[in-house]
Amino acid sequence: MYLRRAVLDYYNQSLSLSRVIGDRSGEAYNLLGIGMIYAEFGEHQKALDYYNQSFSLSQEIGDRRWQTFTLIVVGNVYSGLGEKQKALDYYNQSLPLSRETGDRSVEAFALICAGRVYSELGEKQTALDSYNQSLKLFRAIGDREQEARTLNYIGIVYSEVGEKQKALEHYGQSLPISQAVGDRSGQAVTLISIGHVYSELGDQQKALEYYSQSLPIFQTLGDRSSAATTLTSIGIAYSELGNKEKALEYFNQSLILKRIVGDRSGEARTLTGIGNIYAELEDQQKALNYYNQSLSLSREARDRQREAYSLIGIGRSYAELGNKEKALEYFNQSLPLSQATLDRSLEALTLYSIATIKRDSGNLNEALTEIEASLKIIESLRTKIASPELRTSYFATVQDYYQLYIDLLMQLHKTQPKSGYDTKAFEASERSRARSLLELLQEANADIRQGVAPELLQRERSLQQQLDALEKQRIEVLNRPNHTPAQQAELEKQRQTLIAQYQDIQAQIRATSPRYAALTQPQPLTLAQIQQQILDENTILLQYSLGYQRSYLWAVTKTSITSYELPKAADIETTAKNFRTAVTAPSSRDSPDQIAQANDAISQMILQPVAAQLGKKRLLIVGDGLLNSIPFAALSLPGKSGENGNQPLIVDHEIVLLPSASTLGILRQNYNDRQPPNRSLAILADPVFSAKDERVKNASSVTTQQAVESANPGLTRSRTDKTGQFDRLNFTRQESQIIQALFPANSRTEFLDFEASRATATSPNLSQYKIIHFATHGFANSAHPELSGIVMSLVDEKGNPLNGFLRITDIFNLKLAADLVVLSACQTGLGQNIQGEGLVGLTRGFMYAGAQRVVVSLWSVDDEGTATLMSSFYQGMLKKGLTPAAALRAAQLEMLKQEEWRSPYYWAAFNLQGEWR
Repeated sequence: MYLRRAVLDYYNQSLSLSRVIGDRSGEAYNLLGIGMIYAEFGEHQKALDYYNQSFSLSQEIGDRRWQTFTLIVVGNVYSGLGEKQKALDYYNQSLPLSRETGDRSVEAFALICAGRVYSELGEKQTALDSYNQSLKLFRAIGDREQEARTLNYIGIVYSEVGEKQKALEHYGQSLPISQAVGDRSGQAVTLISIGHVYSELGDQQKALEYYSQSLPIFQTLGDRSSAATTLTSIGIAYSELGNKEKALEYFNQSLILKRIVGDRSGEARTLTGIGNIYAELEDQQKALNYYNQSLSLSREARDRQREAYSLIGIGRSYAELGNKEKALEYFNQSLPLSQATLDRSLEALTLYSIATIKRDSGNLNEALTEIEASLKIIESLRTKIASPELRTSYFATVQDYYQLYIDLLMQLHKTQPKSGYDTKAFEASERSRARSLLELLQEANADIRQGVAPELLQRERSLQQQLDALEKQRIEVLNRPNHTPAQQAELEKQRQTLIAQYQDIQAQIRATSPRYAALTQPQPLTLAQIQQQILDENTILLQYSLGYQRSYLWAVTKTSITSYELPKAADIETTAKNFRTAVTAPSSRDSPDQIAQANDAISQMILQPVAAQLGKKRLLIVGDGLLNSIPFAALSLPGKSGENGNQPLIVDHEIVLLPSASTLGILRQNYNDRQPPNRSLAILADPVFSAKDERVKNASSVTTQQAVESANPGLTRSRTDKTGQFDRLNFTRQESQIIQALFPANSRTEFLDFEASRATATSPNLSQYKIIHFATHGFANSAHPELSGIVMSLVDEKGNPLNGFLRITDIFNLKLAADLVVLSACQTGLGQNIQGEGLVGLTRGFMYAGAQRVVVSLWSVDDEGTATLMSSFYQGMLKKGLTPAAALRAAQLEMLKQEEWRSPYYWAAFNLQGEWR
């Protein structure tokens, strides 16, 4: 502020001198400068007075260039005052003048300003046309700084109309130009724009990374308006992450700045954010106060998009207060505004809100129409996102829409049980889950890199090499006893940056791939297709959908579908968590009553309703939420006891887990299209983890233990919890010897010790094997599933550190044709539990790589017990001719009969996912 006042003084002194010497041109220049300072102070009327004086002088002296520029800045003032049409009038007056004078820079600037107003008025295509004209002009005159800014504006429009991938592409072009020309302001604007995309697609942590880069730049530059916008965005991200207190801190900081600079539209956005927090804290009256302030400001600023969000907030608060009629009134006001601004996400949200009120008011058919219109928009938006990670995070943000649709259909089924609403609800459930996996599996056989620009493919290879090199560097640095937390943090930051770049380049490859563009979006299977293609007479599909008010279960056989209403998600997930804890807790291994009590609670909720239908059929289970991480094999039907207490499901049922029924259909299709392997077994076991290992020549006192644990916070240290150290897994060697003895010597290959390496695991030679077995440590990273993996040898024969981490990014690049991949390690079936997608972890990586079925574990398993289970499992397949699913069941039953291994902790962790035949 002080510096601006000083500049104002200089302008006034210069103005006086210009008048004294009769320099009319200089006088016009100074008047314009004074007006711009007052505009920055928010004193718009004063600014207009000076601009008008400047314009009159430029007309008198015939300075058409100066007239043009003045018209633009006058337009900017009216735009800031919310008088958008008046602003456009001034911009449109300036355009012919700039073309007459041949000043392409000013013409381009006018087009930019007009584009911004058209965008704010909801005329997105006109805005894009204006921006693209401007972009050509800036490129023609070589103005790189403005080229970058224009690319950013174009990206913002694409983001607003739901084209998030196109938005990221334009931001990706803009950012390096701003960095190259040293335009820190433009760089910061692009960073916050990228953050907005990630936030809107549900990846709040990634959004915060970009906001944290842009905020200090704006603060250093003294750009209070943009700093305030960033503070609001940070507040929204923290609010979405559940940290309401921190969100309010940022909102309040932003509010002060927004009021100082007079940004009414920005202030309205911040007030809406604060209102949302109080609404979630169930203080609806306080929320309404903030929403109404926001509504008033957004109307003053004529910001229809912000007005629509304010109206939705008010409507939701009235709905929570029980005034459904008033809530619907506000939602109906919001709908035409969202449609006018072409904000498709906002339109979908408004339709969803209307549908919710109509359902709660008993107008089920009207609600159905609204939610189907909303989901049509959602389906359109998600297909425009090329990145699987962003598509997944976006889909998670709209799961409530699908839950409402399912609930509506099931409520209609109650009143009209013969109208097929239960079938539609089941198919809606199938549409709501594992869609990204379905699309990845279809992509797997398409060779989407064919026809892609070589420079993109080279960039992908380069990033993969950088990730590999960084992993080795991490182990080397963290292996030093004097490494610092700062070094560790810096390496982690570099890794996250490289992973983000790697995912971005893969998204660009998909977006530009002719083969990817030619792929038809895979549609989830219908009920009839599932019954025809997936099930047989001895198999029943149990599909769960957990909802806020109530949950549902469908039992599907070859010829029928039966539906059941279950308790709400919160109750089911609490009891599911208790059951998992009981099974895995060390104290309960010798206390079956503890497990039985937890079992009864969850079984009563999720199995009792369907118990009469099960008989002794094979169970294909599609879980939801925390049901994806419980051992169904260990569950007992209420009231069904065996000689040792409750009788687990595994006694009467073969159990297979699926991310969705549709994934099995595409797995079968992919597998049939591949060249069958010509060898039987590849087994990688008993890797070398430490330079202290006796297998290392001249074994030293150096250890990679601390480095490994520091580098991988989610790492399971061992399959035996006896020593508390990351030790050698002795029983994996015994496991390997027993398994490989079951196969002919000429059809198997055993990779032990140093050969059980990441290089072996990523070798193209693995595509020759029908069965691939890993017996080692595993680690699941629930925050960053791309960092989950399995551990191969971490040192070479001389004890030098190696990159021994086979992570999901590596697994996705494998080319397998395996009937079966067995991950005989800890927590290999876990990952990030993403709403709508399930557990995102190693299983999907191996399915994408070509495995038809995968055996994985749900917790930190016992070393000796796992070796016993695996030995029995392979004997069932090789000696008894059982399918993998049947062999796993037989092995689990065998352990159940033995006193030493009777506790489900020892045998129930492993499950089979994928093909059951």
